[in-house]
Amino acid sequence: MRASDAERERIAELLREAVAEGRLDMDEFDQRLETAYKARTHGELEPLVQDLPAPGSAVAPVGSSVPAPPGGSAANWPARIGGPATSTGGFALWGGFNRKGRWTVARKFTAFAMWGGGEIDLREAHFEDREVVIRCFTIMGGIHVTAPPELNVEVRGIGIMGGFGEGSNEDGEISPDSPRVRITGFALMGGVGVDRKRTKAERRRLKEAELEARRRHELEGPDDGGSGEGRKKL
Repeated sequence: MRASDAERERIAELLREAVAEGRLDMDEFDQRLETAYKARTHGELEPLVQDLPAPGSAVAPVGSSVPAPPGGSAANWPARIGGPATSTGGFALWGGFNRKGRWTVARKFTAFAMWGGGEIDLREAHFEDREVVIRCFTIMGGIHVTAPPELNVEVRGIGIMGGFGEGSNEDGEISPDSPRVRITGFALMGGVGVDRKRTKAERRRLKEAELEARRRHELEGPDDGGSGEGRKKL
């Protein structure tokens, strides 16, 4: 697959972090950085960071052979688009169904629940295509869809003596690399809910990153404008 400017820049940022941490010397850094900016495909970019850990969790190496981090802002969207669908729909009658974890959403996914319920979790999902339609139909039942805050989701449905719409939303900007998911259908004497929230693992990573940033700030101490007067008084 052809690499984008954003992907080349992510690799360059990984290399800068690596040299700052002492994982690369300057000669290696210069060589890899030059190769990264000249790269045209994922296959050329991936070897440049295969032997380097991703700093924190917000950036990950590109390339289909590198597992995408699960969900939320850690999502490597280009690597999660494409491939055969593992599920084209869900059905519940006096029971339930769920689709969650690592699975691939068909470009047209149809869900039906009657006197039952269904759960569709997109936070760690892959997508067959960049444009995906999820059709949800309920009769005296319920379907719940959970998406990460960065996923581009459009909700269009009808509730008849029921509800069809978005619920709780966590903060997050829509990623330009994410697929576009349209959720349509109707709920008759039932409900279809759509929540945007991160996984527990993602929330934990963000909290750890915030604590680490706070610790670094405390170690660096207050800014004295570079004059050193604060240290002299101590």
